[in-house]
Amino acid sequence: MASVLGRSSRSRRRGMAEINMVPFIDVMLVLLIIFMVSAPLITTGVIDLPSVGKAQQRPTQVIEIMVEDISKLRIRSDGDEFTAVRVQDLTKKVAQLQNGQSDVPVVISGDKSVKYEAVVKVMDTLQRAGVKRVGLSVKLGD
Repeated sequence: MASVLGRSSRSRRRGMAEINMVPFIDVMLVLLIIFMVSAPLITTGVIDLPSVGKAQQRPTQVIEIMVEDISKLRIRSDGDEFTAVRVQDLTKKVAQLQNGQSDVPVVISGDKSVKYEAVVKVMDTLQRAGVKRVGLSVKLGD
């Protein structure tokens, strides 16, 4: 009997199975106050986006390539009528219209239904052929 009483008289301490939430709540409230005080002091960043500029003076000669599809290209120079050209013959036709002047700009334009891949392929073809000034035509406004 003494051993039974002795065992019960010894108190074994059990570990707490609960998490004490009070320090956690205190830390969260302090962080909340810090963020509430510092939020109005933060300045918003300004991002400088590129814009479409207008040239001061239009070049004397411009070659325009209209992309309808990768297999349907039309080309013109200085407001002449568009003539159909194939992708394989594009570099020859551009070189012919440039008359040996490599600084004559080439502008690529296309409808909104044209795949981006077709426009990039035309631009890549021209840059590989050594055309220095290749640009994209954009429509301003609506």
